[in-house]
Amino acid sequence: MDGATHPCVLLVEDEMCLAMMLQDLLEDAGYRVIKAARVPAALTLAEGEDIQAAILDVNVAGREVFPVADELRRRGVPFMFASGYGERGVPGEFSEYPILQKPYDPVALGSMLENVLARPGVPLS
Repeated sequence: MDGATHPCVLLVEDEMCLAMMLQDLLEDAGYRVIKAARVPAALTLAEGEDIQAAILDVNVAGREVFPVADELRRRGVPFMFASGYGERGVPGEFSEYPILQKPYDPVALGSMLENVLARPGVPLS
């Protein structure tokens, strides 16, 4: 990726070590990363930042991330969920969005994020 077109990815993850590992993986792959560890902070970023994609942990410090997903969907920003619970942790209204299973597989993360970015604003089934 050339220096002028680093896609910005919003990473919403409350486990600091996991967030740092994901940030390193994403930055090594050429993405610019902004992070939030709480839903209110993530919502502020989702409302105001120029984001090309997002990775949303379903349960963030005991709160569900779905208000952030609603805002991203409203803005047409593609996203995927991250969860240790798989599809069971995501309500039906978001069933078309991809779910990255924890623990993270770096290869799966990279390919899923590329797929999300390839179809901006369109849920993947």
